[in-house]
Amino acid sequence: MPRQKKTAPKKTDHRKIPFPSGDGKPGDGSERGSAPGRDVTGPEAELYHLKLQAVDDLVSANEENAPPVSGKELRKYQSGPRIRVADWVKAILLKIWFAGIVCYFFIWGLSTFTLNQWDLMAILGVALGAVTNLFTNSIYRFIAKESGAYDRWMMFPRKSLAFLPLDILYATLLVLCTVMTYNGINLLAAGGVTGAAPALSVEPILFGIIVTLWDLLFLGMKRLLKRIVRDAREKASAGR
Repeated sequence: MPRQKKTAPKKTDHRKIPFPSGDGKPGDGSERGSAPGRDVTGPEAELYHLKLQAVDDLVSANEENAPPVSGKELRKYQSGPRIRVADWVKAILLKIWFAGIVCYFFIWGLSTFTLNQWDLMAILGVALGAVTNLFTNSIYRFIAKESGAYDRWMMFPRKSLAFLPLDILYATLLVLCTVMTYNGINLLAAGGVTGAAPALSVEPILFGIIVTLWDLLFLGMKRLLKRIVRDAREKASAGR
C-alpha cells in the first residue's frame, strides 16, 4: 500500500493582511479584521474607521500647541488624596513649622547657656535665614505644580546660595520684630511695669506664628511696592 506523503500546513503571511489606510470604505476589505465583500454599515462601521488626524494631533502635542485645560478638569485625572489642601495653607504651615523648629533647637536648646540677648538674636537670625534658604524655599519649589507658583511666599525667590546672606539679614529682622512683639505683650500684661515676670513665655508654636505673621506683613508690603512701581512705569510710558 503506497505511503501517503505528508504535507506541511500552509503558513499565513501576516504581512499581506490588509490594514486600514484611512480612506477605505466599509465592505471593501481595507478595514482591519474585515473580510473582502463583507458589508459593514451602521455603528459597526465606526469601529473600523481610524481617526488618523486625532492620532497625529496626539503624537505631535506639546506645551505650545496643546489646548488650554482648566485645573478643575486636570484634577479629575490626577492621583493622590481626595482632600486638597490650598497652596496658601501649605505655604503658611511650612513657615510656622520651620520657625518653630528653630525656636526649639536654638532658644530651648541654648537655654542652659548664659547668652546675651543680642547674641541670641544673631544666632536665631543666622539659623532661620539658613533654614529658609536651604529648606523652606527648596520645599516650595519642589511642591509647586508650576514653575514660580510659590514665589509670592518667598522674599528672595531665586534659587542661589548668593541670596543666603540676604535671607539671613531678613530673618534677623523677623527675629527682632518677634522679640519686640513678645516684649510689648509682656509689658502690657504687667501694666507697664518693667522687670516683672513675663506673662507670655517663648515656645515653638507661638514663636512660629508670630514670625510668620511678620513675614506675611513684609511680603505684602513687597508686593504692594512692586505694584506701585509697575503702575508708575505704565503711566510714565503712556504719557510719552
